[in-house]
Amino acid sequence: MISVVTARYARALADVVEESGLDPVQIAAQLREIDALVQGSPELRNALASPAVTPTRKRAVMGKLIVPMQCSLQVRNFVFVVIDHRRIMELQSIIEAFEAIIDERLGFLRADVASASALTPAQQAALETQLSRLAGKKAKLRFTTDAALVGGVVARVGSTVYDGSVRGQLERLRVKLGSAV
Repeated sequence: MISVVTARYARALADVVEESGLDPVQIAAQLREIDALVQGSPELRNALASPAVTPTRKRAVMGKLIVPMQCSLQVRNFVFVVIDHRRIMELQSIIEAFEAIIDERLGFLRADVASASALTPAQQAALETQLSRLAGKKAKLRFTTDAALVGGVVARVGSTVYDGSVRGQLERLRVKLGSAV
């Protein structure tokens, strides 16, 4: 779940990216690279989270670390703002909210699809087409596997759930049999 604060940072970043004409996919990739750097180093994570380290020192360290990444000036400045406001530990959530906002602004619908086993690219494309048709918008799907489904798929589009799993069918059958008695 996205917090109000996280959404505020993500919206501000989306506004800057849109006004600057930058590629939001590239910006998200740069931010994910920075987040991986932070998450991959316990020492860096501790230093960035510590109130004993000044924001100036934190910015200096991060500035040196992200130079080889060749990030855009907007990404660097955004990371510095996040550091100054002690939100660097929320960067992953901010990135997820940023991507959701960009998708919404571009008219995409996000959906999570769980299947009992990995789907082939053809099956993924067919599901994307079907969900896009049902929703009336271009769907962007994230695929996961869940062996507990036994077979079939479950798609979550916003608050709507399309359950085509064997587990779901068995549950509906159980309910019908229970009410028939």
